[in-house]
Amino acid sequence: MRTRGTFGSLTRRRGLVTLIIGVLLCTFVWAPPASAHGTIASPATRAYQCWQTWGSQHTNPAMQQQDPMCWQAFQANADTMWNWMSALRDGLRGNFQGSTPDGQLCSNALARNNALNTPGRWKTTNLGSNFTMHLHDQASHGADYFRVYVSKNGFDPTTQRLGWGNLDLVTQTGRFAPAKDIRFNVQTNGSYRGHHIVFTIWQASHLDQTYMWCSDVNFG
Repeated sequence: MRTRGTFGSLTRRRGLVTLIIGVLLCTFVWAPPASAHGTIASPATRAYQCWQTWGSQHTNPAMQQQDPMCWQAFQANADTMWNWMSALRDGLRGNFQGSTPDGQLCSNALARNNALNTPGRWKTTNLGSNFTMHLHDQASHGADYFRVYVSKNGFDPTTQRLGWGNLDLVTQTGRFAPAKDIRFNVQTNGSYRGHHIVFTIWQASHLDQTYMWCSDVNFG
């Protein structure tokens, strides 16, 4: 015959187990989802191009010969490509130039993305003098605005790190409502030829978050 003390002990244990399960369930229910962001998908940013081309075969030794700039970026920090959507900084308050030293524009001054600043023969996207920018934003943040620059004639992306003095501002947009895909047109003066960098600043709308990227392009 079970004693009253034994019965009480079992009851307390069951109550403790129930409490633990309840806490765990609440944790799973209320845990916030992992944050997601975006990037310029076209013309592809350096990290996005590397992820698109080599993400499924990032250990392929052929990358070293076929795409040496992506190879060096993967060797430096593969997380740069896996997190192609997370090149952001908080609280710049529009002071982009004062907060981002020359030579660190392509990484948005993030140490983990420093390989993106390395000069070289990054894969390029062919463009005409007028082209469309495409932001893919997983979390639909919207935009206060975009600023789009093109590297000046005479700047050589294969040998030089990008600085503010190497850029021509060609477009500043207005606001965009939240959407997963935002597209807008950019018109240049038609004087650019060959390998240039399209440098984009995205000021997101939901918070003071600033994204900066380099896209390598070939103007025909």
